[in-house]
Amino acid sequence: MTMQRDDSAFDIFLTAPPGLEACLLAEVMETGFSQPKAVAGGVEIRGGWPDVWRANLCLRGAGRVLARIAEFRAMHPAQLDKRARKVNWAAVLRPDVPVRIEASCARSKIYHAGAAASRVERAIAEELGAPVSKEAALRVMVRIEDDLCTISVDTSGEPLHRRGHKLSVGKAPMRETLAALFLRQCGYAGREPVLDPMCGSGTFVIEAAEIAAGLLPGRDRSFAFEHLACFAPEAWQEMRQALPVQHDLRFYGSDRDAGAIRGAGENAARAGVGGLCTFATHAISDATPPDGPKGLVIVNPPYGGRIGNTKLLYGLYGAFGKTLAQRFRGWRVGMITTEAGLVRATGLPFAPPGPPIPHGGLKIRLWQTGPLP
Repeated sequence: MTMQRDDSAFDIFLTAPPGLEACLLAEVMETGFSQPKAVAGGVEIRGGWPDVWRANLCLRGAGRVLARIAEFRAMHPAQLDKRARKVNWAAVLRPDVPVRIEASCARSKIYHAGAAASRVERAIAEELGAPVSKEAALRVMVRIEDDLCTISVDTSGEPLHRRGHKLSVGKAPMRETLAALFLRQCGYAGREPVLDPMCGSGTFVIEAAEIAAGLLPGRDRSFAFEHLACFAPEAWQEMRQALPVQHDLRFYGSDRDAGAIRGAGENAARAGVGGLCTFATHAISDATPPDGPKGLVIVNPPYGGRIGNTKLLYGLYGAFGKTLAQRFRGWRVGMITTEAGLVRATGLPFAPPGPPIPHGGLKIRLWQTGPLP
């Protein structure tokens, strides 16, 4: 029997990098979503379409927002075809908006993903009349696991780390969503200065400044849900209005690459936080703490997997640790890297690291200190 989610409440899945589900859960709870639960690969909540819009707009750590619109058992392709046709597609999709279907099968009697996708494509095309295209921006996802078919709509479109501001990108950029989760793990809540002495394109600095200013991460971009039948433009425009937070904090980034610093400044300006951020071109050994309150130093240095030779990096990490130990007393440190040996080379009192997080084919970890003595 087809189980169609009603319009008032359905399951919504918020994706997160494996290992950071609990961190995203903390943000989801803080943001006031209903019945959040951490699961493998993300967080599940219950809600309606306004919750889908708000999750895309407000959550800094989520990678995508998937609306689960139907769920049913399917033991063979004919059963999948019949039950897919009973889904109320018209309540979600528009007949004039192309869609693409992606399917996956695991531990199920229906084992051919391509055949499963074609059955759902035919159901949508014949029951709703919407064009089906492999190039369509709007994506319907079909997952058959243990003979349970779950149908979801990717309501985000472009991944949520693409916020429309970071046009200048460094050699190994940190995604904004991942930066936000690492900042949260470091206890950052927008009430202290943040400094990144190897800032590249400025992701940590800009993210911290946006959090302090109360700027919504999705404020300047569009989303796939704007092309759904259930979209209400007036309610969406009202939801996007947010009052900025007034504060006197500043945020600092430096790098020895002048081109990266120039790009970081341009990225900050596009994000609307150019006036809160100061970027400078110099080596890590020339970093100095700004006047004012102490805060957080957070850095994503090269770790040899993609950039630089690991052996040559020990000197860089040593200089980083020496500079912070001598000049940044009272500041906390967060560092992302792959190699425990590089962490030891800093000489800083790091606690045991967080879980390994997949990033660009590598496994990275967040290492933290308390206030430096």
